[in-house]
Amino acid sequence: MRKVAPVAGAVAVALGLGAVALAAAPRSAAPLPQGSEPVTLDPADFTTRIDNPYWPMRPGTRWIYVETDRAGSRRRDVVTVTHRTKTVADGVTARVVRDVATEDGTLVEATDDWYAQDKDGNVWYLGEATTEYENGRPKSTAGSFEAGVNGAQPGIIMAAAPKPGLRYRQEYSKGQAEDAGVVMSVDERVQVPYRFFPRRVLMTKDVNRLKAADVEFKFYARGVGPVLAITVAGGSDREDLVTVRRGRQPAPAALG
Repeated sequence: MRKVAPVAGAVAVALGLGAVALAAAPRSAAPLPQGSEPVTLDPADFTTRIDNPYWPMRPGTRWIYVETDRAGSRRRDVVTVTHRTKTVADGVTARVVRDVATEDGTLVEATDDWYAQDKDGNVWYLGEATTEYENGRPKSTAGSFEAGVNGAQPGIIMAAAPKPGLRYRQEYSKGQAEDAGVVMSVDERVQVPYRFFPRRVLMTKDVNRLKAADVEFKFYARGVGPVLAITVAGGSDREDLVTVRRGRQPAPAALG
């Protein structure tokens, strides 16, 4: 499986040209949110039927990832699109996606993430309820936020029309969650345990503004979703997609 040369090359180029890509960000007809700027969302413009090709979230779909680092530790992540929805404080109804992480069979983190797709096809991230565990007991809920509560703002997790240089806020809750992303490429190739993706893989560069030294590259395959994440600064983690089970798409639902 460790055939990572195609990815390694892309990472090297991205590190060297990241500043150029940021400077050349294209202007969008519908600008994506940046920094801490407030946005007002119309619930009628959103749906919980998320079919963006780079991250389709059909209820029942489950992705299983294995995260490793140079120290040899292994963490298992199971991400499941539930049939549940949540109306967040800003009025938008979101799809609940459950993310459960374990190490050696022991629960270390459990998170409910909330996503919705707008009429243009952008997938918005509207918050999360996360809990870290230690020795089987809850330890921390740091990082939890909800759009519309205490100044928290929603962000974009996947753009409708990603192009190299496109920048966007992913989440904003002052001092809790301040992540941003930029599209680096839309034609990468990646091999992970699940399968080899020879082309048309989207690559993003994600940064955490609360930890400026942290940089992560993520790769998304059309029709599948996230397939690989590599921490290239501030850590050495690598998260590979091992298997995916697709759920059934619900019947079409009108926006709002």
